[in-house]
Parts: sequence; C-alpha cells; structure tokens
Amino acid sequence: MQPIHWFPGHMAKARREIADQLKSVDVVLEIVDVRLPRASANPMLQDLVGKKPRVLVLTREDLADPTVTAAWLEYFRSEKQLAVVVDARTGRGIRDITRALEQAASDKRAKEASRGLKPGTIRTMVVGIPNVGKSSVINRLAGRAATKIGDRPGITKTQQWIRLEGIDLLDTPGVLWPKIEDQRAGYILAITGAIKAEILDMQLLAAYLISWFSQHYRSAMLERYGVDVQPFLWEGVESSWEKAEPILEAVAARRGFRRSGGILDVERAAELLIRETQTGKLGRLSFETPPIHLS
Repeated sequence: MQPIHWFPGHMAKARREIADQLKSVDVVLEIVDVRLPRASANPMLQDLVGKKPRVLVLTREDLADPTVTAAWLEYFRSEKQLAVVVDARTGRGIRDITRALEQAASDKRAKEASRGLKPGTIRTMVVGIPNVGKSSVINRLAGRAATKIGDRPGITKTQQWIRLEGIDLLDTPGVLWPKIEDQRAGYILAITGAIKAEILDMQLLAAYLISWFSQHYRSAMLERYGVDVQPFLWEGVESSWEKAEPILEAVAARRGFRRSGGILDVERAAELLIRETQTGKLGRLSFETPPIHLS
C-alpha cells in the first residue's frame, strides 16, 4: 500500500493554530481511541506538545475489548502517563478527567499557593485526530451540546473556547499527520472511521479485516455471519484476497446480497463488515495491545 496522503487545508491551518495556542494553556487533553491507542495518537501532536503536562483520554470504551483496555490502562500508568478511560455515550469515567486535569496542573497549583493566590482556571487544550470522540467527551464535560457531533471525520473546523467550572477548554479541529506511512495503521484508522474509508478500496479494507479477525477474534465472524474463517496472515493484497474473497462471498450469500444476474455482491458485503465492525455489531474489539514489559 502506498502512503495515505490526507491533509486537507483546514488541518494545516489547525496545526499552526495549535502551535500558537499551546503557549497560553496549562494542560493538553489528548483524546485517543482505546481500541487503537498507538495508531490514533498523532505523532505530529507529540512534537507540538513537547513537555506540556498532558492527560490521555481513552475513548470508545464501550466498543473495546475490556481485558485489553485494562491492560492499556495499566501500561500507561506504568509509564507515568496520566490516563483515563471513558465511555462518552454513558458518561462513565468523565469525572476522572477533571481529577486528572487537577493532577496534571499540580505545578500551576503549587505556584499559585506560593504566591498566596486562589486556585485559578485550568486552561486546557483538547487535541486528537478526527472522529475519536473528542466532541462527545467535551459535551459530557460541559453537560450540554457544546460542540457539533458527527461520524464524519473532521467535523470541527475551527478552534473554540468552552468555559466550565474551574476549567477552560479549547476545542481544536481533529488533525491527522500529512502522510500515513504505516500500512497497518492506515488500515485500522480507515476501518474505525478516523479517516474516510473511501480513500482506500473497501474490499481491500475488508480483506485486511477478515485476516485480522481470523487471528484475533475468529469466533466473532462465526457468531455474526455463520462463517468460519480459517486463520491466515496478511501477506499483501493479491495473496490475501484469494483467502478473503470466499469469505465475503459467503457473507453476501447469507445476507442475500446479489447484483443483477444473481452475482454475489462482495462490495456490499465488504461495506457491511466494516460498518458493523465500527458499530460494535461483531462484539467489543481492540486492534492494538500494549507492549509487554520484560523484567
């Protein structure tokens, strides 16, 4: 797969504005998808943020494998990274964010105390790639529809300040890096909706996803579609497509997806598989696991 180029004009502008505003904030709140915490963390943002105090918010908890989520939380804490897991849909974990922000702003609080000042507002910049639940988290924190919400990547186009009790939030547009070199990261970002799936071939994405299911959640395909997928590694498009195409044909046959002339509609089956993976119809899934610490 060639590197994915995805950097609309508003993202380039947002990157510049984020760099400018960083000087005026106390803490950075980075939103990532707990199903893929590494792939959904923008390396460009890491460079911009530098040593600024940071809180990592892991969203989509309701869609992720709970065992893997717990492992990620333990990993980040072992790395001395402030991290909280939230389900913005129900509000679970939202209060943990404000506590983590206070912890991240401990140096600010110490300076205020040393000068005899009352605790001031924690100015917080919210950053993240498109469609990781950033707006939903902000709305939960604010208790109102403070930002537009949608499932279309890049819906927030401009920066906006939102005032809460003791916290000022600066919502920023979702920003991806200009070129996604890692093939695996590009696939799972498209599969989970962080970038437009149309940038890549839907059948290609579905083939990769079938290979992934065959290795990690084989029973999910069987339970949802009645199709038993034999494990196979992703070895490039041509080789893997030979193994994935019969699976998509079986899904199409079971769902009655046919084109004119009775031909099985594998494109529609591919779209179904990706859509139902995104919405949790195949169960709670995690695409990445944390590194193993060797003692």
